[in-house]
Amino acid sequence: MSEYRLAEKPAHDALVGMGWRALSPTDALAMREEENRVILKPVLVEALRDINGIGLGDAEAIYADLATRSDNEQWQKDLRGNYSRRLEGAKQDQSITLIDFKHPDRNRYHVVRQLRVAAQRPRIADIVLFVNGIPLVVIEAKSPLKTTAKAEEAFEQIKQYERDIPRLFASNAFNIVTDGIATLYGATGAPSQFYAPWPDAWPRTPAEFPDDLSKDLWCLCEPGRLLDLMAHFIVFEVDPETGKKIKKVCRYQQFRAVNKAVHRVAAGEHRKGLIWHTQGSGKSLTMVFLALKLKTHLTLDAPTLANPNLLVLTDRIDLDDQISKTFVACGLPNPVQCGSVADLRDAVNRGGNGQILLSTIFKFAGSKQAISNSANWIVLVDECHRTQEKDLGAYLQATLPDAHFYGFTGTPIKSTDKDTYARFSIAGEGYLDKYGIDDAVRDGATVPILYEGRKADWSINEAEIDILFDRWFVDLPDEKRDELKRKGLTLATIAKHPERIRLIALDIWEHFKAVCQPDGFKAQIVVVDREAVILYRAALAAAIANDAIRDGVEAEPATAAADAMIACVYSKSQEDNKPSEDPDVAAVRAALEAHYLDADAEKDVKKRFKARGRQPSFLIVCDKLLTGFDAPIEHVMYLDKPLKEHGLLQAIARTNRTCSIKLDDGGEITKPHGRIVDYIGVTSHLDEALQSYRADDVENALRDIAILRNDLKEAHARYRVQKRAMGLEGLDEKAAAYAVGKLATEGQEDDWFDLQRFTRIFIKVYADLSPDPTILDFTAEAKWAAAFLRLATQVIAKDESLDHRSYSGKIRDMLEQHVHVTGLSTTICLRNLTDPNFADDFDMEEKSEPELQEAFVRKSAELRRVTRELVDKNPTQYGRFSERVLEIIRRFEAGQIAAADGLREFEGLTGDIQAEQGAHTELGMDERAFSVLRIMEAIVPDVEHTVLEEAALAIGAVYVRAQASQPAFVHMPEYLRTLRQDVRRILSDHSIGETKAIRDAVEEYAIHAYGDGQ
Repeated sequence: MSEYRLAEKPAHDALVGMGWRALSPTDALAMREEENRVILKPVLVEALRDINGIGLGDAEAIYADLATRSDNEQWQKDLRGNYSRRLEGAKQDQSITLIDFKHPDRNRYHVVRQLRVAAQRPRIADIVLFVNGIPLVVIEAKSPLKTTAKAEEAFEQIKQYERDIPRLFASNAFNIVTDGIATLYGATGAPSQFYAPWPDAWPRTPAEFPDDLSKDLWCLCEPGRLLDLMAHFIVFEVDPETGKKIKKVCRYQQFRAVNKAVHRVAAGEHRKGLIWHTQGSGKSLTMVFLALKLKTHLTLDAPTLANPNLLVLTDRIDLDDQISKTFVACGLPNPVQCGSVADLRDAVNRGGNGQILLSTIFKFAGSKQAISNSANWIVLVDECHRTQEKDLGAYLQATLPDAHFYGFTGTPIKSTDKDTYARFSIAGEGYLDKYGIDDAVRDGATVPILYEGRKADWSINEAEIDILFDRWFVDLPDEKRDELKRKGLTLATIAKHPERIRLIALDIWEHFKAVCQPDGFKAQIVVVDREAVILYRAALAAAIANDAIRDGVEAEPATAAADAMIACVYSKSQEDNKPSEDPDVAAVRAALEAHYLDADAEKDVKKRFKARGRQPSFLIVCDKLLTGFDAPIEHVMYLDKPLKEHGLLQAIARTNRTCSIKLDDGGEITKPHGRIVDYIGVTSHLDEALQSYRADDVENALRDIAILRNDLKEAHARYRVQKRAMGLEGLDEKAAAYAVGKLATEGQEDDWFDLQRFTRIFIKVYADLSPDPTILDFTAEAKWAAAFLRLATQVIAKDESLDHRSYSGKIRDMLEQHVHVTGLSTTICLRNLTDPNFADDFDMEEKSEPELQEAFVRKSAELRRVTRELVDKNPTQYGRFSERVLEIIRRFEAGQIAAADGLREFEGLTGDIQAEQGAHTELGMDERAFSVLRIMEAIVPDVEHTVLEEAALAIGAVYVRAQASQPAFVHMPEYLRTLRQDVRRILSDHSIGETKAIRDAVEEYAIHAYGDGQ
């Protein structure tokens, strides 16, 4: 009841308060006609007739057509006005409006609680929002009393619904999970890590709402805002590397910035604006959403937006290509790349209005002739501060004197950069919209960047180059030292000292092994020039290979493995293939030729670098890949090149992308932060490098690793206080776990959740800081805490703890060693039903009561996992076993049976499961056909068994053939309809009734049992 009282009812009431009409589940079912349908037919029919002025027959025909549609992207297109149909008596198709975006009041808005959808696995959604009878938003409500456990459960529930009742999600815009306090939203099909809050209620303020739940639901579900989100802020982007289509919904800062800009254009005011959205927060998609709303403006009726031309400018060719691909991947109409101002002029003169053109700012160099009718052009300039170089901004203004100009940047604009502010900002405004570094970290859009200085003796002060040269090159022959001095002492000369590079490469490898390698993260090394790229490559490869040789690997494979781990990315030079009498120069030039990557090879290397488990692990660069290169798996940047201002901010942001890595055991590792390891002394002058920016714009651009050291002390203190308060001091991990289990059953469950939270935080901060020497004082406690948390979760939840799967590899390795040393592995190691040792726990002779309880806990976890997996395969066949497991656990926890009695019941249950799993062999059937038989037995129990067996075999054969001839049949609606007809024919031939119920249930099972991937 707490879920209903504390989350579901307040959410429902808030929605009703903002204009959603409540419909009871019974009334909604009457409108759906059948439980397996999801559209409110009379509501849709009435809305279609009212909005389009069509007859009843046409409206019902449209309903029948829409009811069969299952593709989410096609639904989004249809809802945005791309649906057409030939009406009765017409000779051609007519556009049909499903939602009236410009007149929100003409639509029907309904909210339904506890919406049950029939399927093989029927599910009940907590809250569903319908617009014109079409389900658009599903809301899952969970109790706020146990947030640590319930958040994950809510996501699992949504994923389960998407799998089991896909019809409810065919037209879905997005989903929401809420516990009445925190509210998160995510696109249809999105993994849990892409669900996010919507903290900013712009243009309103939080003070205008009674609580956070009302604010959050208004932001996402107020009818007018929901229509805006539907119309302009959902895209389907094709990942260029995987080819998969990913649905994306905007974040709040994108919604805010786009609407500010569009309202300004629509009002005809100012004709410019400056938008700073920090790197990694989706700036390219913000430009896509802005272009989409400017082009379609479904919710606005403004003459200024009648048919605008859009010109998107970047500051580099590769960014132009990246933006172009993003626009195309998101389905924007006719984006055309223009190679020159002449091309631009030709396109304007030839094509008129309504164009989207993409180009680089440098094409405007020297252009002074104005393009006529430029008032209908809206120019979006990426990295707009670069427009001031070489008077490019003036040339742009001269070419398009009357255009709208909106500047975008991923780094803050320098306070001294008056030209950029003048070009893109109105007086006194600064940024039209700002989403800064701290905003992105707070929201989880990016991770914070920590820095640490390494090898201080080798950092370089440019003012002391002469002194450093005499100290570091003292061993060189006099003639060589004189030659170097004659060429001119530079920072690069010092930086490329062979011994310096050798020691730094060795330090990089040791640091990488401790920080990145355990979790599969990767690193970039930034060096002073192309020669340094080659020198670092050789030194790092030698360090890696020597390490492997010390571990017993033969020299040749060790060298090959080391080479594979490193790739170099740099530009080619005409000097590379010139001969030289200097053997050192000749060697470097030969290496530059050998390791150079052409465009295709570079593309392949970047793709492999972004993939976990593939090489390379290191990219060594000097100029390329410091801007515009997004590789979330990059955890560390080793910096040995002096960078300044924008260059520094853009380079270090390569490490700020969020990244979650799926593990083979089903767990998940999240990148905690990015790291900058500074060998040249950049960060020692960070304040100086950033002083030309506004102080609040660059606050926390980089954070000293000392912050984490303080965090560790604080996290440890909170954890120890709670541990002492629960009386766990002095206990070993196993005893503490059972003590906490007892306390939880006696009413101290909240204390357990607090301890669980504090322990997780302590372990996480410990792992984040590792291998910093500071952690050594906390290592023994971290081992105890990790093992205890894993055990206590098993004892209390009667399930295998997944906590360890979200730990860093550093913690998992440490935990496994500790578990082995302390003898806890027998408690933690869960076995499968097929494991020969599975039955060991059922031997109860000479076992003490604690040992019997330990065995019961393990068997509870094992059988819950086994039955859960079996129910996922066929709930009709295995559902009763899952219910028996839960009932035995309930009786044990209520004190109705002892551990020994529970184990005996588990033993009998195990035998029954094994008998059921082997029953198909006795009938000479394969396992899947037998599952079909079980489905039919449950629906038509009175039909003769031999008849059902024959029908099950025939139906199984239908889907086996489908699997062989059309592996992707589950995604082919017409083919599925044919299969249903085949099943109906088999049932009819065997005189088996209830054909529709059987067909629906069998199809639900077959999609999982015979579908692609099986």
